[in-house]
Amino acid sequence: MFAMTTIQISAERMELDSLAQVRSGAAKVELTDDSRQRINRCHEALVAILESGETVYGINTGFGRLATERISPEDLEQLQTNLVLSHAVGTGPPLSDRVVRLVMLLKIHSLAQGHSGVRLELVEMMTRLLNEGLLPVIPSKGSVGASGDLAPLAHLAAALIGVGQFHVQGETVPAQQALQTLGLSPMQLGPKEGLALLNGTQVSTALAIDGLWRIRHVFQSALIAGAMSVDAAMGSDTPFDARIHFSRAHSGQQQCAAIYRTLLSDSQIRQSHVDCHRVQDPYSLRCQPQVMGACHDQIQFVGEVLLDEANSVTDNPLIFPDTGEVLSGGNFHAEPVALAADNLALAVAEIGALSERRIALLIDAHLSELPPFLVEQGGLNSGFMIAHVTAAALASENKSLAHPASVDSLPTSANQEDHVSMATFAARRLDGMIDNTETILAIELLAAAQGIDFRRPLKTSQFLESIHAEIRKRVDHYGKDRFFAPDIETIKQLITEEADFPPSIPVTIW
Repeated sequence: MFAMTTIQISAERMELDSLAQVRSGAAKVELTDDSRQRINRCHEALVAILESGETVYGINTGFGRLATERISPEDLEQLQTNLVLSHAVGTGPPLSDRVVRLVMLLKIHSLAQGHSGVRLELVEMMTRLLNEGLLPVIPSKGSVGASGDLAPLAHLAAALIGVGQFHVQGETVPAQQALQTLGLSPMQLGPKEGLALLNGTQVSTALAIDGLWRIRHVFQSALIAGAMSVDAAMGSDTPFDARIHFSRAHSGQQQCAAIYRTLLSDSQIRQSHVDCHRVQDPYSLRCQPQVMGACHDQIQFVGEVLLDEANSVTDNPLIFPDTGEVLSGGNFHAEPVALAADNLALAVAEIGALSERRIALLIDAHLSELPPFLVEQGGLNSGFMIAHVTAAALASENKSLAHPASVDSLPTSANQEDHVSMATFAARRLDGMIDNTETILAIELLAAAQGIDFRRPLKTSQFLESIHAEIRKRVDHYGKDRFFAPDIETIKQLITEEADFPPSIPVTIW
């Protein structure tokens, strides 16, 4: 998908394309000279604070409820090690390599802004590990999204000090052994470095960005499936008329209507029933621009929020070298990410729900005027009957998963951290929801292709004929009942991000 490139880590704003390149493993990262200077300058400010003997939270005190405990200078390094080891309590399956690459990138970028006080050698070590493909094994569960993603980021930090594991070229390797392959020794953390690594929203943000990228791909597949279903059901293209949509001021709706017009342009099937008896189509066909347009606008807004977060410094406290001040705040609170991930969950649930309704329409002979359940000799053959049940089950599951995680909060750290974001779960559950929606869309594409088969010799538009041909290269027409699950899985794999399908829609989406 991407040619190998190098991303410069600087004060400049990172863009989504750069994040996507690192996520896919198609980019290396490099600190600019300016970043190195900022890191060194901030660390020098930290050293000056230590030499002054001033008591400063996170530098020479305990943490959370123990923030009033002063730590002696000789124990400061042990304090950071203890912090990492005690906080490495994550559980659950490990995060994917895609997500961990993003976590590493976001943490490197945050530290490189020069407000965290870490040494340059720590950031350089992380940069080398990312570039060499040594990815810390990070459990997916255990964060409430404030104070940052403490437990998962502790596992990242633990790997740097030789505790835990790395994932290297598909294998899980003990941390010290993996470091030795690069001639590296475990890092001895200095003052504030453990805290700077643990505090931050990088895991929540990485999970949400991973979900965002997948949802953008799902969205494109849903537009194509929906357009195919319009022709399969002999629906009208009148509801996509530009005049309707320019009377309503939502840009996403206008864009989606234009896409449907393009996808259905010059369809023989449409021309065959311009003067038919139908007055209006069901909403799942007719209102696609309105529903998909609303989802589009949510997805686009979320992209802006997550990009802001990706370019932020979210550990605590923050050091401001210009004045030598250390300010304790709450940038680690991941509420923006939680709300953004909740919005993505709503969008992907709606995309799947609308697709499920179109499948139901296609298998209903009274609505689609196609053979019942899209198969010849109905009764002897059940056709798409239970494939639709699967789609309904997944759409229903997504509705439950779409319940906002951000409305929940449980106090932690003896009520010091008395309101948390739940951003990590908000973002993590997107993976399963997207998987569900991909399956629903695979079933719809098969159903729509089946419906178009029944409209022969008429053809759909040139673009949709190319999609139909791609489907039929992989899955034959459903002439009689057969083992159906492999067909669904085949088309699902076709529309996943990794397959780089469908071909680009000839209208700009994002």
